Amino acid sequence: MNTAGTTKSLHDIGKKLAAVGLDGNGNWQEILQNFKPADVERALSQPVGLYSLNKLAALVSPAAEDYLEQMARLAHQLTLQRFGRIIQLYAPLYLSNHCINSCLYCGYSTASKCERTRLSLEEALEEAEVIASEGFRHILLVSSEDKDFITVDYLAKFAKNLSSKFSSISIEVYPMSREQYAKLYQAGIDGVTLYQETYNRKAYAYFHPAGPKADYNERLAAHDRTAQAGMRRLGVGVLLGLSDWRIETLALAEHAHYLMKRYWQSQVSFSLPRICTAYNVSINYKYLLSNSNFVQMMLALRLCFADAGIVISTRERPELRDRLVRLGVTRMSAGSKTSPGGYTGKTEAVKQFEIDDRRTPAEVAAMIKSQGFEAVWKDWDAAFGPD
Repeated sequence: MNTAGTTKSLHDIGKKLAAVGLDGNGNWQEILQNFKPADVERALSQPVGLYSLNKLAALVSPAAEDYLEQMARLAHQLTLQRFGRIIQLYAPLYLSNHCINSCLYCGYSTASKCERTRLSLEEALEEAEVIASEGFRHILLVSSEDKDFITVDYLAKFAKNLSSKFSSISIEVYPMSREQYAKLYQAGIDGVTLYQETYNRKAYAYFHPAGPKADYNERLAAHDRTAQAGMRRLGVGVLLGLSDWRIETLALAEHAHYLMKRYWQSQVSFSLPRICTAYNVSINYKYLLSNSNFVQMMLALRLCFADAGIVISTRERPELRDRLVRLGVTRMSAGSKTSPGGYTGKTEAVKQFEIDDRRTPAEVAAMIKSQGFEAVWKDWDAAFGPD
């Protein structure tokens, strides 16, 4: 691991995050409350798709809540211009729910008394066969922090087995070193999704009391290593509900903008997961956001980042997902199973969270078509990319 490079990366992104008050500086909560309609109109008059912190702040401010229809029209037009009428479909494949972390919001926490399941490579391949048979050619490999079993070698070998069935393979696992990411890239994995969960350091410390994930800085620096290893797609996001969504949006944008400027060869996508019901978890979350606020966040990000992907999962209800198709989304999961062995039904493993859209992949594709868009199962093949 390049310690000097990691330290510099943390310093650079730390300065950006400090600008939105996440290290005790700034007063953005008060600033956001003081935005006026004229400030929102000024932000909307600026060229669409270009980012500045002040512009985004105006668009996520309470004052912008009265401008959602105008924001939606602009976001729709911009998305059509940059992405066309396509929504890429993908499926997550959960490999293990063993975990050494103690995240308070997660049913996989080490403190949870749940049935633990690990998929052998053979079992995981059976799951992948089911996913492929449904038409998917984009797959996301997901695991809890189970480094003893879900090793780099496990993931590399599995990815090579999947190469004939899937045109794009991504992972959503624990942070790794640059060298480990490079090995996975060589094995055929071309994307990494890694949520900071919350950029608020105090909230982060509270919700992650023990385990490797308690190290905020280690997680924050992971995408630098991901990009340096050559990964083509970087997925960033926050778990909405852990802290103030408006401040989280500003921090998420600053992180994304930093990555886009430094690693322009990689595409950055935003994921917007909202906290969901999880096994054996009972928390009264203070920062849950409404559907209207969720839409406002998504529109604001689109209007500031023309070329960023926006990913929506089956955490959201069908009626909301239907509406979001026309508002800037570029990628959706469908038919998701959030437990190891969920596709074949051979295990009774605990789900990481409960999904709200239970429609089949074919039903989701039909919904997308009914909106005047095309559901794309495959739009990239690694065989056509550089070595």
